[in-house]
Amino acid sequence: MASQSAPVLEKKPVKFSNLLLGAGLNLFEVTTLGQPLEVIKTTMAANRSDSFAGAMGRIWGRGGFVGFYQGLIPWAWIEASTKGAVLLFVASEAEYYARYMGASSFVGGITGGMVGGLAQAYATMGFCTCMKTVEITQHKESAAGRKPPGTMQTFMAIYRAEGIRGINRGVNAVAVRQVTNWGSRFGLSRIAETGIRRLTGKENGEKLSVGEKILASTLGGGLSAWNQPIEVIRVEMQSKTADPNRPKNLTVGKTAKYIYQTNGLKGLYRGVTPRVGLGVWQTVCMVALGDLAKDAVEKLTGDKVTAKH
Repeated sequence: MASQSAPVLEKKPVKFSNLLLGAGLNLFEVTTLGQPLEVIKTTMAANRSDSFAGAMGRIWGRGGFVGFYQGLIPWAWIEASTKGAVLLFVASEAEYYARYMGASSFVGGITGGMVGGLAQAYATMGFCTCMKTVEITQHKESAAGRKPPGTMQTFMAIYRAEGIRGINRGVNAVAVRQVTNWGSRFGLSRIAETGIRRLTGKENGEKLSVGEKILASTLGGGLSAWNQPIEVIRVEMQSKTADPNRPKNLTVGKTAKYIYQTNGLKGLYRGVTPRVGLGVWQTVCMVALGDLAKDAVEKLTGDKVTAKH
């Protein structure tokens, strides 16, 4: 009896249309509500005695409406336009090899997302998140009658003083955040989809509506904020807020211990509310607007867009 050959696995192609779609949606998301929510979240994490309203007042005092967009240009734009491409390339390869070694579709997808998130952190997000946090947390010099340094002046000053390590401070915390983000978002969204299918009688593979997709992804994105402590740790490691009690040469472990000793468990979850809001807004952009953007990109490039939400 002839033996059956194993099914051939195919790599998902990374097309220009996928990259264009991802960059466009990420830029739209961060330029609208994304960066203000990021600024509020970071401000609360860096100033852990601030309430949500207190953080809003602190940000407004830094420059009014413009204060909510600190760090947008160029750092948030660089991050938004590159992190999607890194994720698509690396996640595609990682998922393929995980499946090749026998992983299920579900495990392969999570593996691809986690490895892709790790690559994002070290390739592009490390220095971008560091510089965004510096912009948001440093004390401006205008009150002392001096012109505050521009963003590139700040970047070069850190680079000259501390080199690559300085502009990537906290990158290990960013990596842990990205790995847990993508793993939990993927898994929790799939669990939510399963529940929605049971409630709506779509357990045989029927297509979910846009509203149902948004609900599943929103639940997954919102619940994945369980890892907020690593985000607070990341902000503290990158913060330029003066604190004589903060230990020198911070590591992830030292920072976690310092935050817990000074602010308790509540301090490690400071800023979780705007982070949940950010996850919901990202979901709306990538899911609700994603289908419309797919059609537009397909017409522009002639390529069929296969990127996941």
